[in-house]
Amino acid sequence: MGHPNFALRKSKEVRSLYIDDTIVAIATAPGEGGIGIIRISGEKSLRVTEEIFRSFSGKKISDYNNRTLVYGNIVNGDQTIDEVLVAYMKGPHSYTAEDVVEINCHGGFISVKKILELVLSKDVRLAEAGEFTKRAFLNGRIDLSQAEAVIDVINAKTSKSHELAQEQLEGALSKKIRELREDVTELLAHIEVSIDYPEEDIEFITYKTLREKSEKLEKEIKKLYDSSESGKIFRDGLKTVIVGKPNVGKSSLLNVILGEKRAIVTDIPGTTRDVIEEFVNIRGIPIKIVDTAGIRDTEDVVEKIGVEKSRKSLKNADLVIMVLDSSEEMTDEDRDILEAIDSSKAIVLLNKSDLGVRIDTQKILEYVEKDSIIEISALKQDGIEKFEDKIEKLVYRGEVKNSSEVVISNSRHRDALSKAHKSITDALNAIYQNMPLDFIEVDLKNIWDYLGYINGDTVTEDLLDTIFSNFCIGK
Repeated sequence: MGHPNFALRKSKEVRSLYIDDTIVAIATAPGEGGIGIIRISGEKSLRVTEEIFRSFSGKKISDYNNRTLVYGNIVNGDQTIDEVLVAYMKGPHSYTAEDVVEINCHGGFISVKKILELVLSKDVRLAEAGEFTKRAFLNGRIDLSQAEAVIDVINAKTSKSHELAQEQLEGALSKKIRELREDVTELLAHIEVSIDYPEEDIEFITYKTLREKSEKLEKEIKKLYDSSESGKIFRDGLKTVIVGKPNVGKSSLLNVILGEKRAIVTDIPGTTRDVIEEFVNIRGIPIKIVDTAGIRDTEDVVEKIGVEKSRKSLKNADLVIMVLDSSEEMTDEDRDILEAIDSSKAIVLLNKSDLGVRIDTQKILEYVEKDSIIEISALKQDGIEKFEDKIEKLVYRGEVKNSSEVVISNSRHRDALSKAHKSITDALNAIYQNMPLDFIEVDLKNIWDYLGYINGDTVTEDLLDTIFSNFCIGK
């Protein structure tokens, strides 16, 4: 059964806005390199390329088998622009499901620019951001969640991030969403039969069966939604702030984590004047780590600005690493910082443990849990493994992800699942109260729509523009 009230992604109105013309763009990063690639997609791709390409064999591109690399020159009249390799991929067996040509030329600004300008002079327009992937979606080669995974693969910061993005690109999320929508469709079909043919001798769904199936659906949606917290971290990075009073070893810790001397380390309080940001890979988890200026009262104008930035970073952090000097007793400055942090997202590191521990850990327990307190020595690099264990536990919530599980990493998908979960909760409340089936049907149709929002079955032109505007031009 199909729910009629949705915007069909492959409608002629939407498709015609994008795929009636031929587009071109540079598909490689700007700058000097061994190879530059110009990608052309659309019905004029082959004809335009044959106008400007001369193979050394004397044959046309169309004389070769599909997907063959053909060696020759790009020419503008009698002038040779560059020596190239050209590949023609006939639709629908191409990235966009249209006729696609890729011209591999010498890397650098001039070669690719000249070839691009030559193609643009042949009634071909410059592609918009993400338009090649948008066409792949509109032509039905991939769904919207797979299209979004393309940019996640490109932007992946760790192997784990790349693995999750690749799973989504291969259709793991798409498959799960299809399964959930099929479950909703089955429920809707039974309900509509019961509503439309109440007097017919047709087996219709009972409230008991409706409850059982809806409870199962609720658990599946909730499980998928719950994965989004760790999934978002793998996609965007865990925003982590290192805080503490001056000279407790924050910069030394940052250098140990990064494996390089990124931050200046001295015995002089107030050396770090600004916020230092770096991405680091800790056991496959992308950490956007921020080393802040030491938080203290100061008359130094520049240092005071750094302290204010530190306090702001503290409020916006996903994880706060509080560094204390364990060789000294806790001070009022330490207590002020401990009071300012959220204990649920804090790790307290007792640094300089190699000098002997004098700090009273019982006082620290007034602010954070025991397992969030770890003794380390940034100088000797002791305790760093326990620190990394704690971060891993926080991200995975003490559980190791099963390789067969789907993880949500996109905030748009998370929002749709949140709305779907609210609707299934409303439906269950109606079922528990034995309310008329019409009320339950409305909530189930909402779930069907919200899930379709993820894979693109319920999509608008404005949404497409927003999503693909985040892509690079050549993708």
